[in-house]
Amino acid sequence: MSDLLAGIRVLESAMLLNGDTLGGHLADLGADVIKVEAPGRGDYLRYILGQVAPGRSPAHLQANRGKRSVTLDLRTPEGLEAFWKLHQTADVFIDGNRAGALDALGVGYDAQHSRKPDIVYCQYTGYGSEGPYAAIATHGRMMDALAAAFPREMGPDGFMAPAPSRDPMAGMASGGEGTAAGAIHAAFHVAAALVQRERTGQGAHIDVAGFDGVVAQAWTTATYALNQHRLTDTSTLPAMQDGEMSGARYQFYETGDGQVVLFCCIEPKFWRNFCRAIGRDDLVDTIADGHVDFGNDGDELRHELQKIFHERTLTEWMALAAEHDMALGPAYRSITEAAADPHVSGRGVIHTQEFPEIGEFTYIGEAGRVAGQPYTVQRPAPDLGQHTREILAELGYSDGEVDQLAGTSNS
Repeated sequence: MSDLLAGIRVLESAMLLNGDTLGGHLADLGADVIKVEAPGRGDYLRYILGQVAPGRSPAHLQANRGKRSVTLDLRTPEGLEAFWKLHQTADVFIDGNRAGALDALGVGYDAQHSRKPDIVYCQYTGYGSEGPYAAIATHGRMMDALAAAFPREMGPDGFMAPAPSRDPMAGMASGGEGTAAGAIHAAFHVAAALVQRERTGQGAHIDVAGFDGVVAQAWTTATYALNQHRLTDTSTLPAMQDGEMSGARYQFYETGDGQVVLFCCIEPKFWRNFCRAIGRDDLVDTIADGHVDFGNDGDELRHELQKIFHERTLTEWMALAAEHDMALGPAYRSITEAAADPHVSGRGVIHTQEFPEIGEFTYIGEAGRVAGQPYTVQRPAPDLGQHTREILAELGYSDGEVDQLAGTSNS
């Protein structure tokens, strides 16, 4: 956790991955994220997708890290009053519900804005809060499917099966998983809205769809697909075969120890550095003139390069690349393999931490590193209502009033 958003309070009304993931990003940035949940059930992400302990799924532990949980029944006058008191202390509100759900409870954007015009309200859903599909419930793969990330065709067994993408480059699957893709854009917009509020005193209403995030993340594929008919020169595009790059200079190769590298020496300077580092000056002039050469030169060079890559281990190739300025890197077959890489482990985005309540757990941390602020999880994902007493006491409620609101004496 960095402290870039220290002092910012976020209220989150969300279940499952969209809003949860957005709140997790803001908690990683130092915001005080309070998960407002209904008594009894709350966010059932706790209870699905496997368990490391009862009520603690890996998805819940990751997506709800660093947050506090308060249970309030917004259908009661007392619960609603407590919500509005809490709302007055908030800077940001995350709405991870279907369009109109919070309006029906009287706590949607219009109601919040009328009471607190500077609130930054971000609704993050699968299909967005406006449009013909806004009222449709979504799960993660639906967002990617709408973005053409899962092309399918009828298989011989009568079931739908994966089909080659009709889009160029890496296809729309390069946009990533929908809930995660949209969450990072939602967090970016929330941060920008906070800057605007600091400058103007005005809040904002932000509407983010996971589908939008997939398209934005896969902008390379989307841009070329949607503008393909406008291209007048395709000579600098990489050669493709069955959806994969087929050239020799932008290609995967097996190393001498059975690992894999992605070789990307498509610029003349990198290609020259590579050839000289391995003692193959005879290959220097095989690259085409120009800015890049993706290696549209048949299979002969590709076979020769595979022989060369078998001569060294992955570790040796990485040392050579760093020493001689060559564009190549590991291409691991699992995140478990990648996590053992010394560079990956040093970056800190994969972070293992232990809490008395849950034991050891491996988190996916911040993608950015802030100087002097190494990543850590402030607190584990909360149990339902775990911080109800603490949060209501901060609002000035007495123990007896907390007991009445929480419906229990040990929340």
